[in-house]
Amino acid sequence: MLRLSKRSDYALIAMKHLALHTEATSAREIAERYDIPLELMAKVLQRLTRRGLLASSQGTRGGYQLARRSALISVADVIQAVDGPVAVTVCSPDDPGQDQCEQYAKCNVRDPLWRIKERILASLETVSVAELASDGDVVEPAPMIVHVLGARARA
Repeated sequence: MLRLSKRSDYALIAMKHLALHTEATSAREIAERYDIPLELMAKVLQRLTRRGLLASSQGTRGGYQLARRSALISVADVIQAVDGPVAVTVCSPDDPGQDQCEQYAKCNVRDPLWRIKERILASLETVSVAELASDGDVVEPAPMIVHVLGARARA
């Protein structure tokens, strides 16, 4: 089963919160608001900051803010910032897992699964933090938009 980790869930909750609030917000405020363990929330926010998705400031009015507009941060950016590259198999094109999988040499589903992973990642890249914050419907995936625009261009 494919599913997000708790860290990714918490990261997306925090990013949505920060997209809705322009003032700097502490890890404690976010953790308390959403009943998330403070230590875990602090680690998630630190990872997001290290990856350039958040900016942090010290002091009495310090805390975390989005490092850029929420429309420019994708769900894929957030997930990969806290959990690393998206993967559906032990092996990947970037890090062939011959040592980790005894079926590697004879595997007949590895390449199709890598293509599926690319489609999943492409879909996650089409959804922005701004869309999460809007609570509206998520827009159609990019390939569908391209298809519609292509049909109009031919008309």
